[in-house]
Amino acid sequence: MLHVRYGKAVRGQPPRRRNVASVMPWAVEAVSDYVENIRPRFGCGEHPALWVTERGGRIKPAEINARFAAYRDALRLPAVLTPHSLRHSYVTHLTEDGVDRRFIQEQVGHRCDTSTAIYTHVSGDFMNTALRKALAPALTGRRTEDGSGQ
Repeated sequence: MLHVRYGKAVRGQPPRRRNVASVMPWAVEAVSDYVENIRPRFGCGEHPALWVTERGGRIKPAEINARFAAYRDALRLPAVLTPHSLRHSYVTHLTEDGVDRRFIQEQVGHRCDTSTAIYTHVSGDFMNTALRKALAPALTGRRTEDGSGQ
C-alpha cells in the first residue's frame, strides 16, 4: 500500500490524500528494490518523499516527464506515450481484470465515476468477451437470475 500525500487537487482545495494498493506483484517488487537498494544511496533517509533526486529533494513532475521522454525516445516508442499513459493503462488493466469500478475510482483519486470511465480503453477482445457474456442469456434462451428470458 502506498500513501499518496500530494495527489492532484481541485483548484482552491488542498491535495487529495489516498492509499493506493498494489494489485500487481511486480510493482511491489520494483518499489521494494528501489527502497532497499537505490533510495539509500541518495542519503536522504528522513525525507518524507518516496521518490527523491540525487540532491535529496522531492522529484518534480517535470523531471519525471523529461526522464520518461528520454527513455521513450531511446526505445523509439511513440511520442504520444507519457507518464499519464501509465495511469490510463493501470485503470484499463484493473477494468479488464474485473476489479470493482468503485475501487478503481478510489485508487486513482477521482470523485466521479465518469472521470474514471474516460481513462478506460479496453481491448477489442475484452469488449467482445463482455458483449458475448451479456448477450448469452438472450441468444441461448437461458433464464436470467430474475427469472426473465431477457
